[in-house]
Amino acid sequence: MTIKILADSASDLSKDHYNEYDIEMVSLTVHLDEKDYEDGQTIYPKTVYDAMRDGKAPKTSQVSPQTFKSVFTSYAESNQPLIYLAFSSELSGTYQTAKMMEQEVKEEFPEAPIHVVDTKCASLGYGLVVLEAAKMAKAGKSVEEILNDATRRATHMEHIFTVDDLEYLYRGGRVSKTAAFVGTLLKIKPILHVEAGKLIPLEKIRGSKKLFGRMLELMEERGGNFENQTIGISHGDDLERAKQLAEMIQEKFGVSQIEIEMVGSAIGAHSGPGTIALFFLNKSF
Repeated sequence: MTIKILADSASDLSKDHYNEYDIEMVSLTVHLDEKDYEDGQTIYPKTVYDAMRDGKAPKTSQVSPQTFKSVFTSYAESNQPLIYLAFSSELSGTYQTAKMMEQEVKEEFPEAPIHVVDTKCASLGYGLVVLEAAKMAKAGKSVEEILNDATRRATHMEHIFTVDDLEYLYRGGRVSKTAAFVGTLLKIKPILHVEAGKLIPLEKIRGSKKLFGRMLELMEERGGNFENQTIGISHGDDLERAKQLAEMIQEKFGVSQIEIEMVGSAIGAHSGPGTIALFFLNKSF
């Protein structure tokens, strides 16, 4: 029986990916204009970015317990193996909710082949882990092989990103008010990364021209064997700059496979328009 891969909408994969690799998806919730929307189903990133540019502050919440319970129950009843690779537990309560629902379903179906993994990754960094797991499932690999690869891949996934305006991260409680104010005032562009699932400011660059150069330097310092891996770039409604970064990477490292996607509504509500994020496996993978 084929193994099903489940992801949540914070993976920022496109519908094409979900369809091609038969991945199931559950949505985080986006609250905008006093309404609730399902990320990737009833609201799309462009709407969220336009609203933010108009000064609105969308909020997000995790996948509902009921959603997980019904998905897990249906797989438990049919006894089909399910691997849910979750958005970082340090950035959302979604993983904890899934674990609770897994336990609840397993009280009724103790033998249910359901596995829940905290990737500690976000956006397309998380998406690349999901994609590889789905390819392995399609190729007939075992649950154990997929779990081992996904865990290892997630541990070695680098996230290097920058935001256009620190104000959005401040609203989401990611940076202090002073840092946000000073950054905006001095046209300082922050570079952040993800460490053990958390967002960590790495350094500040003055002027956006130096920004991509520095991101490439970090990529060179941390990564290895770029020719044989898929590099991810996600953007907050700024395809032009995402393509510019992709060209620089291709030129410098001879990379053949680059996935470019828009940062989805759930993550975009915190990072804001103009975000550019880069994902690759580090040299110890």
